[in-house]
Amino acid sequence: MLQELLIKYGAVKRGDFTLTSGQKSEYYVDIKDACARPEILREITEDIERHLKGDAVAGVELGAVPLVVALAYRRSMPYFIIRKGSDHGMKKLIVGNIEKGMTIDIIEDVVTTGGSVLRAVNILREAGLKVNRVITVVDRENGGKELLSKNGIELISLMRISELM
Repeated sequence: MLQELLIKYGAVKRGDFTLTSGQKSEYYVDIKDACARPEILREITEDIERHLKGDAVAGVELGAVPLVVALAYRRSMPYFIIRKGSDHGMKKLIVGNIEKGMTIDIIEDVVTTGGSVLRAVNILREAGLKVNRVITVVDRENGGKELLSKNGIELISLMRISELM
């Protein structure tokens, strides 16, 4: 069902793209725009919800924010947003009320190499939170699962890019 919705509403874009990892790609999976449609946001959050085990959810700005907020609302659980950087206000990298020892499920829209989500894991771990799982909508099958596994993190994907393309 989710795969059909993503294809129907054009979440897979063709062209010349530079990914967060710095890699070049001929396609882009735009979960951010897709989540602006309530039926897609609902489908994704229902699918992710089946895999949740943590005390809270977290995600990296910007792509994971709507997913994290929707899941936290549905489950009445705390959430955290990991900022890419902050040079203003309180200059915090983590938005949310940290209680050391909490178990966190990180939510991600797309995982490619795993570098940005591993950075988020490390930030949360340094803050005293337990992070052993990442749940992503799409695994681009470009080394992310292996990198995360080497760092003691399980990657759960709702779909792999080979299933979506």
